[in-house]
Amino acid sequence: MKTIFFSFLFFGSLISAQNSLSFQAQLPSINLWTKIPDGPGPGGENIVSAKGSVTHVSIPKLIIHQPENPNGIAVLVISGGGYAHIESGSEGYPASEWLKSLGITAFELQYRLPEEGWATRSVPFQDAQRALRIIRKAAGKYKIDPNKIGVLGFSAGGHLAGYISSTFNTAYYKPQDDIDLISAQPNFTAMIYPVVSMLPPNNTTHSFKSLLGKDSDEKDQAKLSVEKQVNAQTPVTFLAQSEDDPISPVENSILMYQALKDHKIPAELHLFQSGGHGWGMGKKGTNTGEWTDLFLKWLKVNGIYNSDQ
Repeated sequence: MKTIFFSFLFFGSLISAQNSLSFQAQLPSINLWTKIPDGPGPGGENIVSAKGSVTHVSIPKLIIHQPENPNGIAVLVISGGGYAHIESGSEGYPASEWLKSLGITAFELQYRLPEEGWATRSVPFQDAQRALRIIRKAAGKYKIDPNKIGVLGFSAGGHLAGYISSTFNTAYYKPQDDIDLISAQPNFTAMIYPVVSMLPPNNTTHSFKSLLGKDSDEKDQAKLSVEKQVNAQTPVTFLAQSEDDPISPVENSILMYQALKDHKIPAELHLFQSGGHGWGMGKKGTNTGEWTDLFLKWLKVNGIYNSDQ
């Protein structure tokens, strides 16, 4: 466990010390759209800070972390950032590299942000839905089993991962091509210190502000609360959070777990005594780094990751 944990701390410090744009520029990518819906958006190029925080997302894309020997599993990786920026440097990039080291093909999502000049605040949902369809369409090219495509999200990215996992059949955009005939349903979901509920008393997050603004009513808040969207088709779900999370209260994960149980969806919830929020692959001095090993064991229990892989 220590080897795994400290290797992730290395990934995190490495990406923070250098411009993550240089890392991502070396990786292949796929633009999500031929014609981006609900523009105009911010225009220009995506901006990546020295610490790997992405803003000004005018071109939503998938950054591909492809293993030398893929084992057939694919994961759409979604960083958090309150739907105001994308914390690729501390979340999406190291998580994708870890998955890659296991033979899992990771697709890191750079998604549009609601407050960057788009015609609708639902643009992140459009991008996540389109991304899952693109991955399934490209299954043969990347040696992926189309029945082993999952989604992993952190914080606001956990909200996006959980939300699209239950609302994958919702028409968030007008179909553009044959890709949009393909299922956007994930086969498994992981939510790490996620934002879940937009209802009081959990409506204090930046995600709430970005998605709903100041004048939302209870109906709008419930519509964007992940726990209210869980249904019989929601995939098996893994949850991990710290009990002392000051940004997204731990009640978010508890609400989600209870909703999954109410709908008889197989789920696993891990609560760490300490760690706060935004620990990515793990925070030194806490047990939060153990979530990766727990997640891998969970994949095995659910027949997604074979023991001999």
